Amino acid sequence: MPTPPSSSARKTIRFAIFEVDLAAGELRKNGNRIRLQEQPFQILVYLLDRPGEVITREELRQRLWPADTFVDFDHSLNTAVNKLREALGDSASSPRYVETLARRGYRFLAPVERVDGRSATQGARQALPAADGIAPPSADQGPSFHRDLDVPLPHRGLTRALFALIQLMYLIFYVSALFRLSAIDRVTSTFLPDWGSRAIFIAVLMTAGVGIPLRCYLISAVAFDHRGLGQKFQRMFPVILVLDQLWAVAPFLITEKIGFGAAFAATAALLYVPFSERTLLRLAYSAPRSG
Repeated sequence: MPTPPSSSARKTIRFAIFEVDLAAGELRKNGNRIRLQEQPFQILVYLLDRPGEVITREELRQRLWPADTFVDFDHSLNTAVNKLREALGDSASSPRYVETLARRGYRFLAPVERVDGRSATQGARQALPAADGIAPPSADQGPSFHRDLDVPLPHRGLTRALFALIQLMYLIFYVSALFRLSAIDRVTSTFLPDWGSRAIFIAVLMTAGVGIPLRCYLISAVAFDHRGLGQKFQRMFPVILVLDQLWAVAPFLITEKIGFGAAFAATAALLYVPFSERTLLRLAYSAPRSG
């Protein structure tokens, strides 16, 4: 397997919990070999050889595909980078290792250690131009920012935990409502006609029946860190939005206990919650980006 000329004298490169054996052409994680095809491996080696520097797409094309090779370069490169990220457990929107610089190329972010004792930590997360829309974390420049949301990137564990707590909150709503169906029917019948009270009764029953398995799925998916959760949530969002907006009026069912003002405030807050869920998942997960 070919390697960059400047790396020929080095046999092993380490970063985080990974180790690249250049002689054997292998990527290992905690000593265990990870299957990685030739092109993704070569891309990793090129990035490791110049950590913190921008490797342009054109450079990669020249190194991976000879001039007389006929191939859909953009698609092939995007596929190879996605496979590399999958092997590293990395994310395009919250990169720890391979960062995409829009319309420019790629950069390796993590500190790199070589067997000769030299360290390339100086290459980790150097400053980006303002036009790239992301400020990498460093002692001088502060935290990195999400490329699309323009907010500092929190720890993924925090965003996942907040998302799981929201799902648990709704699960408690549903179960509590089902246990108090008779009380809900009594409350609604005091200010609605019989058909209106019956409609709310049926709506609570049906939406809770749909919501309980939905929330259980979302809790389990985020708990096991399912990589496709961000994309699946985007597809489900219209349904979740309608469901959450309907349940946002739930505080008015206990107006007698908390008062109209508190019920109104709670409903206003709940109306925003589905958008918070979407933002949390955009911070923690991302759909595969082209390039």
